[in-house]
Amino acid sequence: MTMPLLHDLVRAQAARAPHAIAVHHGESAMDYGTLDELARRYAAALAAAGVGPGDRVLLWDEKSAHLIGLMQAALRIGAIYVPVSPANPAQRVARIADSCRPRLIVRGSSGRAPGVTLDELLALAPREAPAWESDPDDPAYVLYTSGTSGEPKGVCVSHRNALAFVAWAVAATGLRSDDRLSNHAPLNFDLSVFDLYGAFAVGASVDLVPSDLSYSPEGLVEFLRDRGITCWYSVPSALQLMTRQGGLLDGPPPPRLRLCVFAGESFPLGEVLRLRRSWPLVRMFNWYGPTETNVCTSYEVTEADLDRTRPLPIGTACSGDTILLDETGEILVDGPTVMLGYWGRPRHRGPYRTGDLGRYDDLGHLEYHGRCDTMVKLRGHRIEPGEVEAVLLTHPGVADAVVVVAGSGLTARLHAFVVPGPGEPPTFLAMKRHCAEHLPTYMSIDRLTLVDELPRTPNGKTDRRAVLAAAGG
Repeated sequence: MTMPLLHDLVRAQAARAPHAIAVHHGESAMDYGTLDELARRYAAALAAAGVGPGDRVLLWDEKSAHLIGLMQAALRIGAIYVPVSPANPAQRVARIADSCRPRLIVRGSSGRAPGVTLDELLALAPREAPAWESDPDDPAYVLYTSGTSGEPKGVCVSHRNALAFVAWAVAATGLRSDDRLSNHAPLNFDLSVFDLYGAFAVGASVDLVPSDLSYSPEGLVEFLRDRGITCWYSVPSALQLMTRQGGLLDGPPPPRLRLCVFAGESFPLGEVLRLRRSWPLVRMFNWYGPTETNVCTSYEVTEADLDRTRPLPIGTACSGDTILLDETGEILVDGPTVMLGYWGRPRHRGPYRTGDLGRYDDLGHLEYHGRCDTMVKLRGHRIEPGEVEAVLLTHPGVADAVVVVAGSGLTARLHAFVVPGPGEPPTFLAMKRHCAEHLPTYMSIDRLTLVDELPRTPNGKTDRRAVLAAAGG
């Protein structure tokens, strides 16, 4: 049996249920039949613009049903789409373009960069679209992430890579055709893969969260409730902001919500258990995996976790992957979701080294213990700030925390930035005592700063560089 490709999903649903809604965007809705025809027209337009198999199409525009149709179109002619959030400044987009050398740039209507708009592209469409038979191991899309060198790195993902995750995720969550998934993440963030292709795999609909709501806690809570979302997927910090500032847990649970999935960073234990208690009928999943592997481990948060005192596990291997720990505790991932490689570099071979540290708990669930590359030597000892953070997050007075090393040499100190939870804010002395109960003396924090919230990157993760700058590092 021939393996399906990413663009086969919409085609199949258009043939099965053409009038079922595929994409909601604001007050508009597009059914599968219309999305299928739109993808055909855009495929013809791309070919007319000179785009062919293996060419890159850089997408620098706001989310829309038309942009989703263009992504489908690129796949149908064997091209590779490269989504870039419109929040990216022109200079960074130029660096990404220098890396992937797109045949075509599709931009917003502001005329801020070379390329064409969606309307201009569609005007090029002839009557017939070209046909192309892709291979499951052909590149489908490239997601650019921050590189340690300061230059963006393009994670190249094949149809097989993406569908291995999607097929597992659909089965694990029990996704159905009557589901309505939120798409909170930018399209260049790997969380969006489940939102879009999970929906398309079962004939469900995806509701695109507008960029102006992305960081509005009250707006996101209203979106979740009023749009009838059944499956929410975001980084934990979005749910934390929605809880603390948006009234997420005020009143009854969202009426249609049945799945809540989070990934991308650690979820403070007190916060996730508060969510678990408040939504007893909602299934919750903690997913883990870098962009290079998408989701490779999963843990379902259940009522049995309500008495938990250790950090939330990242679970067990999923998506057909195998998880290994080397002698240092670094997490290695091998299996079908591991990327083809970084764009412009040799193909990746063998297990992917995540740079994350892990260990197994007594039940065989993997726990995340910070980054290898943030490990420091302080006061003559090797210290992983992530391990200190994990301990701080088990304190009932802490909603969120990040630990950085400020200073150097003899003046280097562990500086904790803490977002207080409900109730009395934690004191420095209380935090020192808590550290003493769980960590060796040399890993105890030296300074404590209470903040209303932690700075975030455009993808919603903790901005450690901004935290370090605030600490004077």
